[in-house]
Amino acid sequence: MAATVFSSVNVREAHLPISAEARTAAAQLAAHAVQALLDEANLTPKPALVDQRGSGAHADLTLALMHRSAHALFFCFEAIASACKGMAPSQSLRERLGAIGRAGEQRMFAAAGCTNTHKGAIWSLGLLVAGAAICGDVDDASAIAAAAGAIACYRDSCTEPSATHGARMQALYGVAGARGEAQEGFPHVIEIGLPALRAARSRGIAEHCARLDALMAIMAALDDTCLLHRGGLAALRAARHGAQRVLYEGGSSTAGGMALLLALDAELLARNASPGGSADLLAATLFLDSVTLTSAKQRGPRNFAGDLELWKN
Repeated sequence: MAATVFSSVNVREAHLPISAEARTAAAQLAAHAVQALLDEANLTPKPALVDQRGSGAHADLTLALMHRSAHALFFCFEAIASACKGMAPSQSLRERLGAIGRAGEQRMFAAAGCTNTHKGAIWSLGLLVAGAAICGDVDDASAIAAAAGAIACYRDSCTEPSATHGARMQALYGVAGARGEAQEGFPHVIEIGLPALRAARSRGIAEHCARLDALMAIMAALDDTCLLHRGGLAALRAARHGAQRVLYEGGSSTAGGMALLLALDAELLARNASPGGSADLLAATLFLDSVTLTSAKQRGPRNFAGDLELWKN
C-alpha cells in the first residue's frame, strides 16, 4: 500500500459484493479512519506539523489541503475494510490491499494537487482498518494491530521496498521505519500512544492536551524516518529530547509543558524538519481509540450518519 506505482483499480469498486450489513460496517471503519486523519490535522499546536496555525515545516501543505486529502481517502478505507471482511491475513489479501492502496494514492494526489499529504497514513491506517475488519466486533486494540501486522509481513510483489524516503532512512540508519512498525504490530501505538492518551484522560486532562501528550510520548520514543530524512540524526535527537522535556514538565496541559512544546516547535522549524512519522502514528492511535469498545464507553457512541454523507460526496 505504500508503493509509488499506481493501479487502475477503482476504489469504489475494489471489493467483491458484500451484504448491506457488512458494507455499513466497512463504511463506519472508513469514517473512523477519515476522522482520525482530520483530528490529527486539526490538533494544535503540533511541533513543525501542519495545524490550525499554519503549514509548519511543510511549505507545500495547508490545513485545507490535509482536509481534502482525508475526505478523498474515504473510499480507499471502505474498500480495504470490505476486502478484509471474513478474511485472514494472506499473500493474496496483501496483494489485493496493495492494489486498493495504490488506487487510494491516486485519489489523494488528485485531491491534493499531486502533493504527498497522506501516503504514510494510507499504509498505517489502511493496515489498521484491515485489521479491524478482520477482527470484527472486537474491543482489543492489540488484536487489531496484530492482525494488521500479520498482513504487513507479506510482501506486495508490485512494490519496490527501497522506493520511499522511509525505506532509505531505514537502510541508512538501521531503524524500523513504517514497515517495521507495522510488521511488529504497531508497538508505538499499542504500548505508548494509546496508554498515554488514556492515562491523560483518566487524570481529567482536556482532550486536545491528552492528544498532544500522546504525540509527545510517541515522538520521545520513535526513530522517526521523516525527521531523519529532513534533518538527520541531529533533528531526531532534538525532537526526542524536546518531547521528553515536555512530558517531564507535566505535559502540554501545564504552562511549563506548553512553553517547552512551543520551544520544540521553533527548534524543528529552524531545522526545517517535522515528525511526520509520529503524526501518522498519532492518527493510528486516534483510530484505534475510536474503534474499540473502551473508547465508546468513555465518550459515548458516535453518530456517523452525517459524516458518511459528507465523505461520500
